[in-house]
Amino acid sequence: MFLDQAKIHLKSGWGGDGCVSFRREKFVEYGGPNGGDGGRGADIVFEAVPGLNTLIDFRYTQHFKAERGHHGMGQDRHGAAGRLLLIPVPVGTQILADDEERTLLADLTTVGEKVLLLKGGDGGKGNAFYKSSTNRAPRQFQKGFPGQEMSVWLRLKLLADVGLVGLPNAGKSSLLNAVTNAHAKVGAYAFTTLKPQLGVVSHRNREFVMADIPGLIEGAADGAGIGDRFLGHIERCRVLLHLVDASGESPTRAYDIVREELDIYGAGLADKTEIVVLTKADAANGRTVSAAKRAIRRRTGVEPLLASSMSGEGMQALLDTVLNLVGDRAVERTSDAEMAGKWSPL
Repeated sequence: MFLDQAKIHLKSGWGGDGCVSFRREKFVEYGGPNGGDGGRGADIVFEAVPGLNTLIDFRYTQHFKAERGHHGMGQDRHGAAGRLLLIPVPVGTQILADDEERTLLADLTTVGEKVLLLKGGDGGKGNAFYKSSTNRAPRQFQKGFPGQEMSVWLRLKLLADVGLVGLPNAGKSSLLNAVTNAHAKVGAYAFTTLKPQLGVVSHRNREFVMADIPGLIEGAADGAGIGDRFLGHIERCRVLLHLVDASGESPTRAYDIVREELDIYGAGLADKTEIVVLTKADAANGRTVSAAKRAIRRRTGVEPLLASSMSGEGMQALLDTVLNLVGDRAVERTSDAEMAGKWSPL
């Protein structure tokens, strides 16, 4: 199940208490204090790990409490520190404070990136710490210091190079399935896509990630349809593919609706590089397609691309254009032979 928002409660570990103890051994005439210090409480650290693309685990586990430090003991033995609490999250996760502004505390965008969110409390001092020439038998000690506690929101923004936008049934899922190994649901009705989908495109020995989000309708910013909450998943994209149904009644109206919703949402989506693609070219006659191209060209000042996920028409030209715009984000594709040579069961 896909989940891109979750609220959790965190509590770092308390420090351990110091110890009051005196040395009592046979043949030792003068003992003295030997109470050890308490151990430090455990910190809470978040780490971005590969292989995760949902926050669903945080629906069932919402409270995280780190281990407290161990208490000090006699014979000058200090308590052990609490074990670090490491919380794995998907790459692209943002950590937000639970306040009105939802202040951004951390943004984990690379694999292996870690952030220390809450520090554990310091351990208290034992009575051996307080001994001096004038205080040879101290009985004072220090309690462990409390840890930190807070509630935070986790928000996942998928990392993709290319994002697909358009009205419902514009052909976004079909395009994703045609150029990647994704198996997004496709149907002859609106809102077949209910959650974001990711796929890896391999083209001309290069690879880049493409994201499909549920379709936008007029009033999405006000909650119409599925709303615009999933637009956050394409905020990090370098290129937007704006798909318009070439066989639709008014391609320019379809284009304007989506552009208006992007403008209302903000976050720089309206300023991103955009490629307008007329989809379902095989489902419309030549006259209709030509009229749609002229209308979009007049509206945008740019020649739209034609593509058909069913027949494959225009797909190579589309991918070439996208690859040029993605640029250095596209990585070298690892061949199957190279993967077989690197694999090891150990």
